[in-house]
Amino acid sequence: MIRILTLAIILLPWQGVSQKRYLSNKSFISFFSEGVIEDIKASNTDVTSMFDLANGDVAYLLNPKDFQFDKKLMQVHFNEKYLESEKYPRSSFKGKIVGYDPTNTHVQHVKAVGQLNIHGVTREVDIPGTLHIEGNTISLHSKFMVKLEDYNITVPQIVWQNIAQQVEVTIHFLYRPVTN
Repeated sequence: MIRILTLAIILLPWQGVSQKRYLSNKSFISFFSEGVIEDIKASNTDVTSMFDLANGDVAYLLNPKDFQFDKKLMQVHFNEKYLESEKYPRSSFKGKIVGYDPTNTHVQHVKAVGQLNIHGVTREVDIPGTLHIEGNTISLHSKFMVKLEDYNITVPQIVWQNIAQQVEVTIHFLYRPVTN
């Protein structure tokens, strides 16, 4: 509930009360890093996102600590050494989905344009994806690359071969209408 309230505060600038607002509170974000010695992958299903179909406003909020790894030690290193999750407890995106038709029920190629915040650094991004409207649900999917250096995430020299300098991020959000 706190995450939904925080997300709502982020989105307060939305004009008026739209009947086209959608919420996804169990979304999926994963990342994959191909390493010479070992691949690193993690997923997070505790992501909250809101989308306004009428104007394209979109935002999501997550806690880096919620990423789950196959190996617990990787999760500890991720939170303590790389994302510094105690110091930067939230990552977010706020922007617009552009290039869609709200009446089109086919899969549409779109992009998300806005501010992505990771590790306390906010950058303007332009992320390709697909949007599909089917009945009362909207699905949003994307796969894109994030460069660690863009977000001041440093990889110690001792493990540089094990961690790629950019990671592939995959997003799957399934939205349902917000009921008043």
